[in-house]
Amino acid sequence: MSKHSALNTFSRSGNPAFTRNFNLAGAIAQEERMTLDGAVNKTVILLTLCFAGSFIGWNAPALTLPALIIGTILSFVTIFRSPAKAGTTAPFYAAFQGVALGGITVFAEAQYPGIGIQAIGLTFGILASLLFCYKTGIIKPTENFRLMIFSATMGIGLLYLVSFVMSFFGSGIGFIHSNGLFGIGFSLFVVGIAALNLVLDFDFIEEGAEQGLPKHMEWYGAFSLMVTLVWLYIEILRLLMKLRSR
Repeated sequence: MSKHSALNTFSRSGNPAFTRNFNLAGAIAQEERMTLDGAVNKTVILLTLCFAGSFIGWNAPALTLPALIIGTILSFVTIFRSPAKAGTTAPFYAAFQGVALGGITVFAEAQYPGIGIQAIGLTFGILASLLFCYKTGIIKPTENFRLMIFSATMGIGLLYLVSFVMSFFGSGIGFIHSNGLFGIGFSLFVVGIAALNLVLDFDFIEEGAEQGLPKHMEWYGAFSLMVTLVWLYIEILRLLMKLRSR
């Protein structure tokens, strides 16, 4: 399979939310087409819901696991079952993931005070930096770039899955959670891949608006960006915890 064919198969992003073919523009009325402003506005809405949910999780950390499970289910439903319904599922996803992130941050703060604000600052700092690099053309999402990020993202996901399954048998892949140099290096690599997925998310949203995809893709694009940001925040938090534990 050529690289071009592989990209057509796997779509434009390492983010699993973008691994479907959405070349649906066709004869869609102008007012029913995706716009860049619409996607930005919906991203702001999802971020607001996520922050609101995080306050609930912060004050009720017992809700962390149920919220995480519900959020994960909603993400799979949105990606694999009903992308056109993202306007309904994405806000609930953002709210429940916010609750989960709030609870996770409480546990991290109990061990390392101040780590939450550091993780939030780094997450949005990386978001702003990558957006600047994308808009100025410093980083260009070429076909080879997309394939590399997709492959790395899938590899990381597979590694986490194997480690999770092994944990049921009292084993695991030690360096994933280690605070040694190799473990920290691994976390830096994962943070880098998560961050570069943002570039592909920006590109998908911009291309979708230019191609005039259906209006519901504004919600779907915003949802996918949220998926990446949630992943990036968790990985940054994990990295900071490793560094603080040394």
